Amino acid sequence: MKRKTRNKIILWVLMLTAAAVLVGGTIALVLTAGTWKAKVKESHEKVCNKGWECSGSKYCCNDTITDFFKVYQFENLFAKRNTPVAKAVGFWDYQSFILAAALYEPLGFCTTGGKQMQMLELCAFLGHVGAATSCGFGVATGGPTAWGLCYNREMSPQKDYCDKYNTQYPCVDGVEYYGRGALTVYWNYNYGAIGDGIKQDLLHHPEYLEQNATLAWEAAMWRWMNPIKKKQPSAHDVFVGNWKPTRNDTLNKRFPGFGATMNVLYGDGKCGQGFIDDMNVVISHYQYYLDLLGVGREHSGDNLDCAEQVPFNPSYKDDQQQQQSG
Repeated sequence: MKRKTRNKIILWVLMLTAAAVLVGGTIALVLTAGTWKAKVKESHEKVCNKGWECSGSKYCCNDTITDFFKVYQFENLFAKRNTPVAKAVGFWDYQSFILAAALYEPLGFCTTGGKQMQMLELCAFLGHVGAATSCGFGVATGGPTAWGLCYNREMSPQKDYCDKYNTQYPCVDGVEYYGRGALTVYWNYNYGAIGDGIKQDLLHHPEYLEQNATLAWEAAMWRWMNPIKKKQPSAHDVFVGNWKPTRNDTLNKRFPGFGATMNVLYGDGKCGQGFIDDMNVVISHYQYYLDLLGVGREHSGDNLDCAEQVPFNPSYKDDQQQQQSG
């Protein structure tokens, strides 16, 4: 090969190599710049501090619960809770609710979206609580929806709710895991998991949920804000719009809304069985609270029921590992 031709080839190789290095460096620079911009954006995300109730979070830039939910409104929603026939007289109060909520408001509990969404979530959460703790019945004064927070524990339990086959949260000798709390907790594995979540030894001391109202509220809020299993939504997520249904969810008629909160919390205990009373009573409490707080049941939202929804966690398929609230 002639020297002149060989030099041209070498020159072309060097030029191509330089071009490749230049392109690669440019791409790397662009990627680095993109990553840097993302980090800068993340680090510059606005957070707000509103004292003891909500601090260090973007959600604290919205109204806090005490901005739109006052003591008199709590008293109005749960007006019958301290009547002589109630079973938890003097236990539930506004202060314990707000103290517990302050732990979850920075995470988006009733602080997600605008004021209407915040009030909707508050009514949705309390709707579940009211239905779970009501001692009202069809002819009760004020109707069945007026008797929320009547109970803080299951009366006359028929069993100890000990799953002896659960090794993650084994039953403690002499301890009974009957229903307690604001979103009623049953079974040893539920007490264990929720106890881990709120950093309380509920496996050994489930009675805490009937002795301390703040802890009872906290356990309920933890349950509302956290999914049963990884890669599944929480009740909070399906209600405020954080959850986007997959194709499988759509095929199983699971859509965002109040109905899906029942699916998350109760599974086939209330969902997928048509318009049964157990499901309807939860909806009734939700809408009753919407009316009392001035939002109005006409804003209940789409997908209000779960009558035709396939449960996220069917009890017949995975009974031992579920962490249903009852």
